[in-house]
Amino acid sequence: MTVLAKIKFGTDGWRAVIARDYTFTNLERVAQAYADYLLTQRASPLVVVGYDRRFLSQEFAARAAEVLAGNSLRVSLFDEAVPTPLISWAVKQLKADGGVVITASHNPANFNGFKIKAPWGGSAAPETTAAVEKLVDANPPRRATIPPDTHEVLGPVLASYRTQIASYIDLDRLRSSAATVIVDPMHGAGGDWVESFLTGGQLIVETIRSNRDPLFGGVNPEPIDSNLGALKQRVIETRALVGLATDGDADRVGAVDEHGETMTMHAVVPLILLHLVRNRQMSGDVVRTFSQSVLLKRIAAAHNLKLHETAIGFKYIADLMLNDDILIGAEESGGIGVKDHIPERDGILNSLLFLEAVITAGKPPSEMLRELHQEFGEFYFGRRDLHVETAHGQELIERLGNATPKEFAGYPVTGVEGLDGTKLLFDDESWILFRQSGTEPMLRIYSEATSVAKSNALLAAGEDLAVARASSP
Repeated sequence: MTVLAKIKFGTDGWRAVIARDYTFTNLERVAQAYADYLLTQRASPLVVVGYDRRFLSQEFAARAAEVLAGNSLRVSLFDEAVPTPLISWAVKQLKADGGVVITASHNPANFNGFKIKAPWGGSAAPETTAAVEKLVDANPPRRATIPPDTHEVLGPVLASYRTQIASYIDLDRLRSSAATVIVDPMHGAGGDWVESFLTGGQLIVETIRSNRDPLFGGVNPEPIDSNLGALKQRVIETRALVGLATDGDADRVGAVDEHGETMTMHAVVPLILLHLVRNRQMSGDVVRTFSQSVLLKRIAAAHNLKLHETAIGFKYIADLMLNDDILIGAEESGGIGVKDHIPERDGILNSLLFLEAVITAGKPPSEMLRELHQEFGEFYFGRRDLHVETAHGQELIERLGNATPKEFAGYPVTGVEGLDGTKLLFDDESWILFRQSGTEPMLRIYSEATSVAKSNALLAAGEDLAVARASSP
């Protein structure tokens, strides 16, 4: 008997374990609710539907499209797996009323998901997903056959996306560089996209793990240190200038320096910001999410740029990008949005933009980071992900916020913030943040500190506290 799962949208979309809650039956319920929502906005809406390389993503996308068509919506369905930012671009270019991406992004291989894209190409606002949730089971799913040529309208969109990238990035300069670059899409939808923009010149580009593997080689398709062993090794073997990675649906970016060391977004994003301001002479406000770096605040202040801080989730950044003059908005997990592009994360564009920053600097990434620290101060970031039931994680977060300790890991606590989770502050601007994931039963502990030793000490104390609390009666 099919179990009707409770549908709950998290930080970016509804996600669930395939064959447990993520079934064709439950997918149809969500697609019907989204169709019902769009029909409250206007008659005969147009929706773009795309998908990643996960298990059954193509079939799930086809089923979602059938439900949308069954409600007399016009549907444009991609006929191959493509990066999520390309689907977002298509929504905006076609002036569609919305979009659906079948993806679980960076989640483990046994997950899949249903992301909703707003008409401007970014992630749907919380108000939209809340409205869709309320409409689940309001009507039984209705299905109709999708015409075989529904993808043809998307051909020009792919061409316009390539034109946009070519106009945004100085590709000639990159191609003419005498360097080696390794690209790692982690078996995800990024495929050969980054490499395709860089061939034809002196630059040597090699893409690893570009083939489709629904198991992602046995790691989660998230471009963080623990998952980038293959990229780090290949960078060292080839003496590459830099390694670039994208996550499962290619909206996030990761990087490895010339020594094969993973660079956190607390290094990559500040370096991109400096490149935009100093080399490109661009201006605008800066947005950081609650787990992003102190360095962004210091760089913004040094260049008289207004700084915004939001809860974690790119939809909050996108909302500001729609209404303010935002130069860059970034989250710790690798999602970056930049001015004069779509108000959305784009791992393809940002991989190329970071490479442009490195080649323009004329020095390797580790040296760029040393100079950044010399000018703005040394800060080092770390993160621990703990499989903790949501209720236990939330209880810990609330307890730390309501009964804040006077010291933590031996360091005096000077303040507490609760914008998204609970963040403990220290006198040198170091911090530790406890936050329950919005997409899976995971307690994330983040820390940024003035030394690697201090960051590790804070994380270790945070993990000990969380484990002890979760195991207590």
